Amino acid sequence: MIKIVVAGFNGRMGSTATKMVLANEAFQLVGVLDPTETKTNLNELAEYGQVDVPIFTEKEALLISQPDVWIDFTMPEFALTHTQFALEHGIRPVVGTTGFSEADVAFLTKLSREKETGGLIAPNFAIGAVLMMEFSKKAAKFFPDVEIIELHHDKKLDAPSGTAIKTAEMISEVRNPKQQGNPDEVETLAGARGADYEGMRIHSVRLPGLIAHQQVQFGGEGEGLTIRHDSFDRSSFMGGVALGCKEVMKRNELIYGLENLL
Repeated sequence: MIKIVVAGFNGRMGSTATKMVLANEAFQLVGVLDPTETKTNLNELAEYGQVDVPIFTEKEALLISQPDVWIDFTMPEFALTHTQFALEHGIRPVVGTTGFSEADVAFLTKLSREKETGGLIAPNFAIGAVLMMEFSKKAAKFFPDVEIIELHHDKKLDAPSGTAIKTAEMISEVRNPKQQGNPDEVETLAGARGADYEGMRIHSVRLPGLIAHQQVQFGGEGEGLTIRHDSFDRSSFMGGVALGCKEVMKRNELIYGLENLL
């Protein structure tokens, strides 16, 4: 039985992850974390019924639960501190919070190796999204002209999304930097061409009603290729979260990207 805590359990993703852990026979939920929560136990919240799980408002306090895994769906400004804290205390982080810089990931990876503690940071936990990134990387060998369009709900804080950045990073492994479009093009409205990643363009859409969607658009002479993934419900991410919780128990360092566990 893997003992798990969930940080950010009151958020949409955190709530879904909390319920996934409770429903999984291989897991035991031993605590949840939210610094603003006034209740002290999940059984005080109607949506969780009679489940007896303590609610913590300080990360130091949850160490009493002796968790094996720390699931984090919080805010970018907390996720780095949380992940570092988990690794320093021998807890394996499974992090879906996005906004980590390359320097952040390098720092945490180095720390995980020093502590010989496994972990996972995944910009996207949906299996279909991971496949979309892998297929895009393969296609980029043949279609170096590519633009990424990511679409999310209007409550998302970071842009572009972690998935879009990870996709661009994976494509760049097989694609030489190339400036796309007309060399003399002019943006008559600032930002019209989107963010520039080694010549690739990334566009972010934020609208109510969306969950998480991404389209990778390739163009070639006389043809085009579109690879798209849509998450219509947050439950689509839970299979990847569950897989991550099991796999980090077998690892002794931090992994970046769910595709590295498949």
